[in-house]
Amino acid sequence: MPNEGDKAADDSPSDLPCLEKLDSPTGSPPTASLSSLMELENCVSNLSLAHEIVVNTDFCFKPKSPPTDSLEGRVTEIVHRAFWDSLQEQLNSDPPNYDHAVILLQEVKTMLQSLLLPGHVRLRSQLDEVLDMELIRQEVDHGALDLHRLAGYIISTMASLCAPVRDPEVRALRDLKDPVKLLREIFRVLGLMKTDMVNFTIQSLRPHLLQQAVQYERSKFQQILDKQPASLDNTTAWLQTAALEEASAIRARSDSPGPDSRGPVSATAVLNRAYMRLLHWEPQDQKYPETVLMDRARLDVLGQRLQVLVLEASVLLLINAQCGGAVFSLQGFVGKLRQSVTALLEGSHTREADLREALLGLGETVLQQVNEALSDQGGAALPEESRDLLKGQLCDLWKQNNPVRTLIGERVQGFLQAMLQGGPAKRSPELPVPLRLVIAELAELGTAFGRIVHFNRTVFGPFYAPILRKLLFPPGEAEAGEDSR
Repeated sequence: MPNEGDKAADDSPSDLPCLEKLDSPTGSPPTASLSSLMELENCVSNLSLAHEIVVNTDFCFKPKSPPTDSLEGRVTEIVHRAFWDSLQEQLNSDPPNYDHAVILLQEVKTMLQSLLLPGHVRLRSQLDEVLDMELIRQEVDHGALDLHRLAGYIISTMASLCAPVRDPEVRALRDLKDPVKLLREIFRVLGLMKTDMVNFTIQSLRPHLLQQAVQYERSKFQQILDKQPASLDNTTAWLQTAALEEASAIRARSDSPGPDSRGPVSATAVLNRAYMRLLHWEPQDQKYPETVLMDRARLDVLGQRLQVLVLEASVLLLINAQCGGAVFSLQGFVGKLRQSVTALLEGSHTREADLREALLGLGETVLQQVNEALSDQGGAALPEESRDLLKGQLCDLWKQNNPVRTLIGERVQGFLQAMLQGGPAKRSPELPVPLRLVIAELAELGTAFGRIVHFNRTVFGPFYAPILRKLLFPPGEAEAGEDSR
């Protein structure tokens, strides 16, 4: 971590953010012009877009089409219909009026030009020659315009430029004889081709963005911080909470003998604990750390998957305790049981009422499958007392402070923290049997979580450093340490 003097030095590296801000004059509220707000919004948009392209390998643009039953969809449909009906009337008049058609041909030419690559020199020249707008206007004046000839050339050019996935749609254009329908479909397919070109460009740029991503995101966030100095307030509160929790955990360990029970609070441990808190973030808590805001949707999905895995493992632990490990060794039993548990718990973890109802139904399903497995093994069904006990224990899993759920949650927490610290080889033997049954899903989740954490720490580490320094080494303590030396 850089020293505080580094950030104030004039010759500091350009990639290290400077968090020093000039205070506003006393009594003068901060003001921002419309242009500065628009510039800030543009900066945030560029940062979010670049981040999404880098971290989301499946990122792509999709054509926007509002739902047909929405107000926007109905208005769009009415406006489009009116436009094309007007064009139809102009072309059906005697003599035909080509004013709108010429404008559309100019737009088609512009769209085709936007799809050309620098190497398409000959095609660009041919496009300028065939769709020469001055010549087309002269043909209109002399009644010699041939729309179908121009449309045929446009379709051939589209066929040479489109992605293979668009070939059927481009071929279908040749079957259209009505000029209005033909022009309308040409615009629709050209819109899809432009989207394809944008996505192709993104895929081509991704390797280059990966090389520059850290520096780019860091500089963009610094620009945001320059315009909005309070952009680290939530991040500071997030790290402060993690530091207090880590200090409390160290004090708790100091009461029990053992290795690593004492020691100073580590900045790495605080950061890991802070990241772990994001997997359990309350949806109603609006003070999400600004530095992780772009990954919130991904972290929320991982948090939901984590809750389901904890519930699954808790169910498996209770079944193992009541039925013994023998039933788990039966071929196909665990897979069938997990499918049932996953299906019944899907989507129910977000509301306690839904979870209670799902667990109630789960008890019946689990008991039926357990009895069938025991019967196939030649054993007796579970006694009624054991059945009632298992159903009650499963129903109690809806409580956040349920002992079984808490135990599994702590083991999962330790598993993920070990992955963040890079020590997977030492933890598997410590996992209880139910967690070993979901180890593949848990490892996959931990890998995805680790990628997000690693990239975030690399980008925003210089922003976290001064915050953690102030939290872990307050000025008074630092001065006392210097005096003692």
